[in-house]
Amino acid sequence: MTRLDAGLIRQAIAADTKARLDKLEVFGSIASTNTYLMSQPAPAAGRFRVAIADHQTSGRGRHYRRWLSPPGAGLYLSLAYSFEQQPENVSSLTLAIGVGVVDALKNLGITGISLKWPNDIVAQDGKLGGILTEMQSRPQQGMTVVTGIGLNLALPEDIERQIESDWAARAVDLATICDELPPPLQIAAALLDEVLLVMRKFEAYGFAGFVEHWCEYDWLNKRNVIVDQPDRQVSGIASGVDQDGALLVETGNGNVRVVSGSVTVAGLAA
Repeated sequence: MTRLDAGLIRQAIAADTKARLDKLEVFGSIASTNTYLMSQPAPAAGRFRVAIADHQTSGRGRHYRRWLSPPGAGLYLSLAYSFEQQPENVSSLTLAIGVGVVDALKNLGITGISLKWPNDIVAQDGKLGGILTEMQSRPQQGMTVVTGIGLNLALPEDIERQIESDWAARAVDLATICDELPPPLQIAAALLDEVLLVMRKFEAYGFAGFVEHWCEYDWLNKRNVIVDQPDRQVSGIASGVDQDGALLVETGNGNVRVVSGSVTVAGLAA
């Protein structure tokens, strides 16, 4: 039995969100909400469809890492949105969606949330959630993006919170960091409203419309970081992101622009 109800979520979302929604499905358990939407027909330009689950049996993150998702402990939401034209620098969309996630939680009174470049949601220096963005092929012009958001809501006390991560030693949940956990359907509705706004704003302005807010939530800023890439390792001080969403690292040899790689924080055990 899922704690979520598609009809109640529809009632809770904003009117504009509801007007652009093609289909919203809720599952008690599913292999992966992202994988499911990737197999479904793409929505028309400017419209979206949603899959939400209480539990994923094959949840995944970047580099196909296992995502901790015990039944009833989290919220797993994927949204497929079709852009009329392919946005420039679409790889930075993940960062923009991160801003939307933090804003959605702030709207519910949940503060203290940060973002770790490029796709992690952070609280109390632990992993609260993550974002996975994938491209869905479309026969017509434009692009459809499937974005998955996983949030730990209330992990069981007896669960082992060690996670597969290159930076975080533990998983944290919303129940630990807020006085009263909002109902999951309220969290889902807030995420849908904000992520749709992000998609439309990104279509108009690209990541340039999100840089300032992203930097406000930047967990890595001013930390000593190590970036592992296939052909090199970059060490230095993280100094925000640029207009294209690249991580900026101050090194002894000058500033380095990082567009991919695994980032760890020096001195923070993982």
